Amino acid sequence: MPLQNRVQPTSEIIAHPARGAFMGNRGILHDEHGLTRRRWRHKAWVCCLTRFKGRKRPLMVPGHYTELFFHDEAVALAAGHRPCGECRRTAYRAFLHATGHSGSISEFDTILHAARAIPRRFTQRRYDAEAATLPDGAFILTEAGPALIWHDAVCPFRPSGYATPQPRPAGHVTVLTPLPSLKALRAGYIPQIGLPD
Repeated sequence: MPLQNRVQPTSEIIAHPARGAFMGNRGILHDEHGLTRRRWRHKAWVCCLTRFKGRKRPLMVPGHYTELFFHDEAVALAAGHRPCGECRRTAYRAFLHATGHSGSISEFDTILHAARAIPRRFTQRRYDAEAATLPDGAFILTEAGPALIWHDAVCPFRPSGYATPQPRPAGHVTVLTPLPSLKALRAGYIPQIGLPD
């Protein structure tokens, strides 16, 4: 039985057997019975490597942070995470540079948190935008579910990965990727994306 630790672009956390290319955390979200109703415990939501300096740990040990997994970095960004400053130092610096942020990381995390989450409801904050203005790597919500903007197409997302690309929609769309991360994508930050070859 898969653990409930797979994050979707909608920020939902589901149980799914597919492995993620990245790991992250939002604090302790589980107890001995599994995931609680909380969806974050702090504002430093990070996106980490799944392997770093040989570190290993059992998953979802009560009293320790909840290990979350993402199909790829574009999913992590859409869900409101940012690159980790320890295991992904180069990406972390490139991402912050692309956002234009020059203050402390805690200040940035506060800004990102306000853009990604609705307090006390533990739900994702979403935006409307013109589809043609969105950068590659952004996620939108279509009638069929989340989809990745990539070149002239959208790639529908499923928990197991991306489906066949479809034409990019016209007009206004609902955007899942938070505004600070959209700013980074527009400025040239390129997330690692797990599209099929």
